[in-house]
Amino acid sequence: MAEASQAARPPLGRLALYLLLGFSAGLPFYMFSTVLALRLAKHGVGLVMIGFFAWVTLLPTFKFIWAPLLDRFDVPGFARFWGKRRGWIMLSQLGIFASMAAMAFTAADRSLAVTALFAVLLAFWTTTLEIAADAWRIELAPTKEEQGPIVAANLWGYRSAMVAAGSGSLIVADQAGWTWGYLVIAAAAFIPFPLLAGTRRDAHGSGGRMIALLTGLIASVTILLASAAITTGVGWAVLRAAAHIGISDKTNATPAVLVICMIPFVALALALPWIRTLPPTAKARTSAAIGPYVDLFWRFGYASLPVLGFVAIYRMGDVLTLALSKPLENAAHYTLTQIGWADGWVALPSSMIGVAIGGWIGARYRLAWMLAVGAACSAVGNWIFVWLWYRPPSTFVITVATALDQFAHGLEGAVFIVYLSLLVNPKYPGAQYAFLSGFAFLLPRLVAGAGGSIQAQIGYDGFFWLSGALSAAAMIFLPFIAHARPRPADA
Repeated sequence: MAEASQAARPPLGRLALYLLLGFSAGLPFYMFSTVLALRLAKHGVGLVMIGFFAWVTLLPTFKFIWAPLLDRFDVPGFARFWGKRRGWIMLSQLGIFASMAAMAFTAADRSLAVTALFAVLLAFWTTTLEIAADAWRIELAPTKEEQGPIVAANLWGYRSAMVAAGSGSLIVADQAGWTWGYLVIAAAAFIPFPLLAGTRRDAHGSGGRMIALLTGLIASVTILLASAAITTGVGWAVLRAAAHIGISDKTNATPAVLVICMIPFVALALALPWIRTLPPTAKARTSAAIGPYVDLFWRFGYASLPVLGFVAIYRMGDVLTLALSKPLENAAHYTLTQIGWADGWVALPSSMIGVAIGGWIGARYRLAWMLAVGAACSAVGNWIFVWLWYRPPSTFVITVATALDQFAHGLEGAVFIVYLSLLVNPKYPGAQYAFLSGFAFLLPRLVAGAGGSIQAQIGYDGFFWLSGALSAAAMIFLPFIAHARPRPADA
């Protein structure tokens, strides 16, 4: 790949690059998850319905569906001058800006269907940016020693942007309304686009910069309009189907969610004996569409069952905290300014310290032990919200809770990314990492979508006790995955 030549750059240049890419992907994430949940709560939307909105974050879980397209196709105009990876990143940033601006101008939430449409589009383009950036990262840094620093730099950018978006949007919204809160973050999210547009031409690129930019912008507008039209049609069909079967904000979705969560594991267990016997020439292994994913299970065989079980539960605490921590703080009578202050001045340094330590220990020490440390930290990061719930609102309480939560999940996330990156076959970096990182959030985000229903049954304290216990439960899998090794490649 042409852009793999970037590996010759000095390490500091590579770290700066991934700090920027992490920042690009992190800014919009809070805006369709945590900030949106708080916005809906302020507009009087019920907690069960807010829980359903958490299912928007399920979209990144299925990014493996369109990840192969980013390897096969180029973005017209952009790719000709800047190369495949940067071309997709630039298109994604345009999609992020347009979607967030649309969310800003519909910030009154008079139509929840419209709010959901633009939230889904924002999630889609954010995820597409991550797919391109992750594939490039694995190509540039294939070893554990290289992954640690680059993962830390990427997460520094990602988490600092998430915190800046959450803090900045809430403070602006408290002073000037939700529309301005979203517009400010949309403008900040657009900053990396002109910076990338000013970078040098790809080694195999051709043509002039301005022609490539103009062609790319025209193609991007067409692609963005098409994606909005497709999303509208699919969304309309889903809402009609949900209404037909009686799903509403009074529906207890928990039992259905638990059944759905078991489907991937059952299907995989049934298919593994067949996958293990496939020869190199089998269509399932050579197919551009499913070959990268079949390869993952062919290499790890039956060990892939405990590996995927571990992957599916490890980020539980992080996701469930995002789903209901802000509604909890709202219910505990904290103001938007108090929440925004904690998310800015407290969360950012705490998260960056956690990421730095996680990246460092993930690169230097035995991963199984470091994954255990991350799981324990995640559990404590959730349980701290039980303490917050029972304490009178104060700056001290929200500061301590936010600091511990962000440190714990920053450390956990950095170690986990190193682990996932080492499971990937370098032959299929984009598709396999997209599958693994997406699968990692399938179960947590399904459960998060039913979070409102669960909270209605056991309260906020019970919800965070439960979510912390689920994070700790990931350690049960460690003895089974510690020695999992990929099968040697065949002829």
